[in-house]
Amino acid sequence: MRRVVVTGGGTGMGLATATRFAADGDEVLIVGRRKEVLEKAASAAPEKITPFVADLTRSDDVARLAGTFAEDPVDVLVNCAGGLVKQSGGGELADAVEQYRRTLDANLVSAMALTEALWPSLRRPGARIVSISSIAAQRGGGGAYSAAKAGLHGWSMGIARKGGPDQITANVVAPGYVQDTEFFGEAGRSGRHDALVGETLVGRAGRPEDIAGTVHFLCSDDASWITGQVISVNGGAYLS
Repeated sequence: MRRVVVTGGGTGMGLATATRFAADGDEVLIVGRRKEVLEKAASAAPEKITPFVADLTRSDDVARLAGTFAEDPVDVLVNCAGGLVKQSGGGELADAVEQYRRTLDANLVSAMALTEALWPSLRRPGARIVSISSIAAQRGGGGAYSAAKAGLHGWSMGIARKGGPDQITANVVAPGYVQDTEFFGEAGRSGRHDALVGETLVGRAGRPEDIAGTVHFLCSDDASWITGQVISVNGGAYLS
Protein backbone atom coordinates (compact mmCIF):
# COMPACT_ATOMS: atom_id res chain seq x y z
CA MET A 1 0.00 0.00 0.00
CA ARG A 2 1.34 3.40 -1.01
CA ARG A 3 0.67 6.81 0.51
CA VAL A 4 -0.59 9.15 -2.21
CA VAL A 5 -1.18 12.92 -2.01
CA VAL A 6 -3.41 14.47 -4.70
CA THR A 7 -3.97 18.22 -4.76
CA GLY A 8 -7.13 19.45 -6.41
CA GLY A 9 -8.49 16.01 -5.54
CA GLY A 10 -12.10 17.00 -5.00
CA THR A 11 -13.27 17.18 -8.60
CA GLY A 12 -12.43 16.37 -12.22
CA MET A 13 -9.02 14.95 -13.04
CA GLY A 14 -7.85 15.13 -9.43
CA LEU A 15 -10.82 13.14 -8.19
CA ALA A 16 -10.44 10.56 -10.97
CA THR A 17 -6.76 10.19 -10.04
CA ALA A 18 -7.51 9.82 -6.34
CA THR A 19 -10.18 7.21 -7.08
CA ARG A 20 -7.81 5.26 -9.33
CA PHE A 21 -5.17 4.97 -6.61
CA ALA A 22 -7.78 4.16 -3.96
CA ALA A 23 -9.03 1.30 -6.14
CA ASP A 24 -5.53 -0.18 -5.85
CA GLY A 25 -5.85 -0.13 -2.08
CA ASP A 26 -3.55 2.86 -1.63
CA GLU A 27 -4.00 5.42 1.13
CA VAL A 28 -5.01 8.64 -0.65
CA LEU A 29 -4.88 12.12 0.88
CA ILE A 30 -6.78 14.70 -1.16
CA VAL A 31 -6.18 18.43 -0.77
CA GLY A 32 -8.37 21.37 -1.76
CA ARG A 33 -9.89 24.62 -0.54
CA ARG A 34 -13.55 23.53 -0.28
CA LYS A 35 -14.43 21.30 2.64
CA GLU A 36 -17.81 20.16 1.33
CA VAL A 37 -16.43 19.20 -2.07
CA LEU A 38 -13.57 17.23 -0.52
CA GLU A 39 -15.83 15.41 1.91
CA LYS A 40 -18.16 14.40 -0.91
CA ALA A 41 -15.19 13.11 -2.91
CA ALA A 42 -13.86 11.14 0.05
CA SER A 43 -17.26 9.53 0.65
CA ALA A 44 -16.72 7.45 -2.50
CA ALA A 45 -14.05 5.45 -0.64
CA PRO A 46 -14.05 6.58 3.00
CA GLU A 47 -11.67 3.83 4.11
CA LYS A 48 -9.04 4.92 1.57
CA ILE A 49 -9.52 8.64 0.81
CA THR A 50 -8.99 11.32 3.47
CA PRO A 51 -9.72 15.01 2.82
CA PHE A 52 -7.50 17.90 3.92
CA VAL A 53 -8.58 21.52 3.52
CA ALA A 54 -5.80 23.92 2.55
CA ASP A 55 -5.10 26.85 0.26
CA LEU A 56 -1.80 26.00 -1.41
CA THR A 57 -1.19 29.64 -2.35
CA ARG A 58 -0.74 30.35 1.37
CA SER A 59 2.64 29.37 2.79
CA ASP A 60 1.22 28.86 6.28
CA ASP A 61 -1.34 26.36 4.96
CA VAL A 62 1.39 24.53 3.03
CA ALA A 63 3.61 24.31 6.12
CA ARG A 64 0.72 23.04 8.23
CA LEU A 65 -0.15 20.42 5.65
CA ALA A 66 3.45 19.26 5.28
CA GLY A 67 3.73 18.90 9.05
CA THR A 68 0.62 16.73 9.09
CA PHE A 69 1.82 14.53 6.22
CA ALA A 70 5.34 14.16 7.65
CA GLU A 71 4.26 11.41 10.04
CA ASP A 72 4.84 8.78 7.34
CA PRO A 73 6.68 8.73 3.99
CA VAL A 74 4.85 9.98 0.91
CA ASP A 75 5.16 7.62 -2.05
CA VAL A 76 3.30 9.67 -4.67
CA LEU A 77 2.60 13.40 -5.04
CA VAL A 78 0.20 14.53 -7.77
CA ASN A 79 0.07 18.30 -8.25
CA CYS A 80 -3.35 18.77 -9.87
CA ALA A 81 -4.56 21.96 -8.19
CA GLY A 82 -4.96 25.02 -10.40
CA GLY A 83 -7.23 26.66 -12.90
CA LEU A 84 -8.15 29.89 -14.61
CA VAL A 85 -8.02 33.19 -12.77
CA LYS A 86 -10.13 35.87 -14.42
CA GLN A 87 -8.88 39.41 -14.77
CA SER A 88 -10.81 41.88 -12.65
CA GLY A 89 -11.34 45.57 -13.15
CA GLY A 90 -11.35 47.56 -16.34
CA GLY A 91 -8.34 46.11 -18.10
CA GLU A 92 -5.73 48.39 -16.57
CA LEU A 93 -2.09 47.30 -16.41
CA ALA A 94 -2.32 46.76 -12.65
CA ASP A 95 -5.25 44.39 -13.16
CA ALA A 96 -3.37 42.37 -15.77
CA VAL A 97 -0.29 42.11 -13.55
CA GLU A 98 -2.43 40.98 -10.62
CA GLN A 99 -4.10 38.33 -12.78
CA TYR A 100 -0.70 36.95 -13.82
CA ARG A 101 0.52 36.81 -10.25
CA ARG A 102 -2.60 35.06 -8.99
CA THR A 103 -2.53 32.61 -11.91
CA LEU A 104 1.11 31.77 -11.28
CA ASP A 105 0.37 31.27 -7.59
CA ALA A 106 -2.58 28.96 -8.31
CA ASN A 107 -0.92 26.81 -10.98
CA LEU A 108 2.85 26.96 -10.49
CA VAL A 109 3.82 28.29 -7.07
CA SER A 110 1.28 26.03 -5.34
CA ALA A 111 2.91 22.93 -6.86
CA MET A 112 6.41 24.17 -6.09
CA ALA A 113 5.57 25.07 -2.50
CA LEU A 114 3.99 21.76 -1.54
CA THR A 115 6.66 19.72 -3.34
CA GLU A 116 9.44 21.58 -1.55
CA ALA A 117 7.65 21.31 1.79
CA LEU A 118 7.13 17.57 1.36
CA TRP A 119 10.58 16.89 -0.11
CA PRO A 120 12.07 15.53 3.15
CA SER A 121 9.04 13.23 3.52
CA LEU A 122 9.20 11.69 0.03
CA ARG A 123 10.06 8.02 0.10
CA ARG A 124 13.64 7.19 -0.79
CA PRO A 125 14.30 5.51 -3.06
CA GLY A 126 11.52 5.68 -5.60
CA ALA A 127 8.93 8.39 -4.84
CA ARG A 128 6.90 9.69 -7.79
CA ILE A 129 5.91 13.29 -8.56
CA VAL A 130 3.44 14.10 -11.35
CA SER A 131 2.24 17.62 -12.13
CA ILE A 132 -0.75 18.40 -14.32
CA SER A 133 -0.13 21.00 -17.01
CA SER A 134 -2.18 21.74 -20.15
CA ILE A 135 -2.09 21.71 -23.92
CA ALA A 136 -2.21 25.49 -23.52
CA ALA A 137 1.38 25.39 -22.24
CA GLN A 138 2.50 23.72 -25.47
CA ARG A 139 0.68 25.73 -28.10
CA GLY A 140 -0.08 28.98 -26.30
CA GLY A 141 -3.19 31.07 -26.56
CA GLY A 142 -4.11 30.97 -22.90
CA GLY A 143 -2.41 34.09 -21.62
CA ALA A 144 -1.42 33.87 -17.96
CA TYR A 145 -2.71 30.30 -17.73
CA SER A 146 -0.47 29.13 -20.59
CA ALA A 147 2.52 30.85 -19.01
CA ALA A 148 1.89 29.32 -15.60
CA LYS A 149 1.44 25.81 -16.95
CA ALA A 150 4.54 26.14 -19.15
CA GLY A 151 6.43 27.09 -16.02
CA LEU A 152 5.54 23.70 -14.57
CA HIS A 153 7.53 22.05 -17.37
CA GLY A 154 10.84 23.74 -16.65
CA TRP A 155 10.38 23.50 -12.90
CA SER A 156 9.58 19.78 -13.08
CA MET A 157 12.71 19.11 -15.10
CA GLY A 158 14.73 20.69 -12.32
CA ILE A 159 12.94 18.53 -9.74
CA ALA A 160 13.73 15.45 -11.85
CA ARG A 161 17.44 16.32 -11.71
CA LYS A 162 17.26 16.93 -7.98
CA GLY A 163 15.47 13.66 -7.30
CA GLY A 164 17.44 11.47 -9.68
CA PRO A 165 20.09 10.27 -7.20
CA ASP A 166 17.28 9.01 -4.93
CA GLN A 167 15.38 7.48 -7.87
CA ILE A 168 12.61 10.04 -7.35
CA THR A 169 10.98 10.67 -10.70
CA ALA A 170 9.20 13.87 -11.71
CA ASN A 171 7.05 14.16 -14.80
CA VAL A 172 4.33 16.37 -16.27
CA VAL A 173 1.05 15.34 -17.89
CA ALA A 174 -0.32 17.89 -20.37
CA PRO A 175 -4.02 17.18 -21.07
CA GLY A 176 -5.95 18.49 -24.03
CA TYR A 177 -9.70 19.13 -23.91
CA VAL A 178 -11.07 17.07 -21.03
CA GLN A 179 -14.79 17.41 -20.35
CA ASP A 180 -16.62 16.65 -17.10
CA THR A 181 -14.41 19.05 -15.14
CA GLU A 182 -15.11 22.30 -13.31
CA PHE A 183 -12.72 24.06 -15.66
CA PHE A 184 -15.74 24.67 -17.90
CA GLY A 185 -18.24 25.48 -15.16
CA GLU A 186 -21.08 23.40 -13.78
CA ALA A 187 -21.85 21.83 -17.17
CA GLY A 188 -18.34 20.37 -17.32
CA ARG A 189 -18.31 20.93 -21.07
CA SER A 190 -16.81 23.68 -23.19
CA GLY A 191 -19.00 25.91 -25.30
CA ARG A 192 -16.52 25.05 -28.05
CA HIS A 193 -17.05 21.32 -27.56
CA ASP A 194 -17.57 20.36 -31.20
CA ALA A 195 -14.63 22.46 -32.40
CA LEU A 196 -12.29 21.08 -29.74
CA VAL A 197 -13.32 17.49 -30.46
CA GLY A 198 -12.78 18.22 -34.15
CA GLU A 199 -9.15 19.09 -33.42
CA THR A 200 -8.46 15.59 -32.12
CA LEU A 201 -7.45 12.64 -34.27
CA VAL A 202 -9.61 10.17 -32.37
CA GLY A 203 -12.83 12.17 -32.55
CA ARG A 204 -13.76 12.52 -28.89
CA ALA A 205 -13.17 14.67 -25.85
CA GLY A 206 -10.95 13.43 -23.09
CA ARG A 207 -12.32 12.04 -19.84
CA PRO A 208 -10.84 12.60 -16.38
CA GLU A 209 -10.14 8.85 -16.30
CA ASP A 210 -7.85 9.22 -19.33
CA ILE A 211 -5.61 11.54 -17.36
CA ALA A 212 -5.85 9.43 -14.20
CA GLY A 213 -4.68 6.38 -16.14
CA THR A 214 -1.61 8.19 -17.42
CA VAL A 215 -0.75 9.51 -13.96
CA HIS A 216 -1.20 6.04 -12.50
CA PHE A 217 1.19 4.58 -15.08
CA LEU A 218 3.86 7.22 -14.40
CA CYS A 219 3.71 6.29 -10.72
CA SER A 220 4.10 2.56 -11.41
CA ASP A 221 7.22 0.40 -11.41
CA ASP A 222 6.89 0.15 -15.20
CA ALA A 223 7.66 3.88 -15.43
CA SER A 224 10.67 3.92 -13.12
CA TRP A 225 12.96 4.97 -16.01
CA ILE A 226 10.74 7.84 -17.15
CA THR A 227 11.59 11.18 -15.58
CA GLY A 228 11.84 14.81 -16.61
CA GLN A 229 9.26 14.29 -19.36
CA VAL A 230 6.12 16.08 -20.54
CA ILE A 231 3.53 13.50 -21.58
CA SER A 232 0.86 14.85 -23.94
CA VAL A 233 -2.60 13.32 -23.47
CA ASN A 234 -4.82 15.14 -25.94
CA GLY A 235 -6.29 12.72 -28.48
CA GLY A 236 -3.88 14.01 -31.10
CA ALA A 237 -5.01 17.64 -30.93
CA TYR A 238 -1.36 18.67 -30.54
CA LEU A 239 1.40 16.46 -31.92
CA SER A 240 4.75 16.29 -30.18
